Amino acid sequence: MSSAAPERNEDPTAARLRALLVRAPTAVAFIAGQRFEVVSEEFNHLFGFGDDCDLCGQGTRVVHTTDMAHTAFSERAAAAFAAGRPLDEEIEYVKRDGHRFWGRLQATPVHWEAPAGEALWIVEDVTAARSQRLQPTWTAKHDAVTELANRREFERRLGEHVGSRRNEPVSVLWLDVDRFGDVIKDMGSEVGDHFLYGLGQMLSSKVRASDLVARLEDDHFAILLPDCDQHYAQIIAEKVRSAVAGYRLRWGLHRTRVKASLGVVQIDATLTTLDAVLGAGALACTEAKAAGGDSVRVFVSAGGFEELAG
Repeated sequence: MSSAAPERNEDPTAARLRALLVRAPTAVAFIAGQRFEVVSEEFNHLFGFGDDCDLCGQGTRVVHTTDMAHTAFSERAAAAFAAGRPLDEEIEYVKRDGHRFWGRLQATPVHWEAPAGEALWIVEDVTAARSQRLQPTWTAKHDAVTELANRREFERRLGEHVGSRRNEPVSVLWLDVDRFGDVIKDMGSEVGDHFLYGLGQMLSSKVRASDLVARLEDDHFAILLPDCDQHYAQIIAEKVRSAVAGYRLRWGLHRTRVKASLGVVQIDATLTTLDAVLGAGALACTEAKAAGGDSVRVFVSAGGFEELAG
């Protein structure tokens, strides 16, 4: 927070906020009239300020590279807030010593009924991540919206297991968001993209570091589970299904919830190609959707024919 000393008999809520802004490892600031009203210690440190010179009370122009950049940002923020949307973008900032870096800004009005009033900023240094994303090798392997692996990379990694003579079991989950078209219709593609990004991050948090989460296309995702048999894959699929059902999209004034259908398939000797494995997962997912959605179905190969078990 700013360097102002705490007041005696301070309101408990204000005291909690003060303690949070001092201790939390997050760069947070409250802005009013294009001036920093309250800033966390981490926010000060991120921009090269400290006890000898606090950002609190200074104009927001000080962290922008040029007057033009500051004016353009202010116009974008005002337009977004007036439309009921937060501002979430990467901006080139400047530190106190003149060093520049890229930060991801997430900004929202404190009160949506007064979008021109006080705003909350959360800034994260994404210089290294941005540099990585701009590498041709990264863009060739990742989906631009979700930053997950793309279909090409997923198929490459899956291909390492199809037809392998190794004994470890490998399974695949195919996930399809139920009625995602309604989200796009009601809220627009921009909100839909933010939802897909958040959903992708949530999915990544529900699996192991050795697993691979990918966005194949539209609202279709797939998860590669090495060293995982059908039994445990079904357990993971159920955990993922439950997590999606509990996931809430909050984007400005927009709120929505969705559910998902999942197909589970373990690679075996009858699934000898990439298309066969992906087709089996998609078929199981289709059965889950036909059952009403928000469910899991497992693909089973046996006796020369294929059947679905739920």
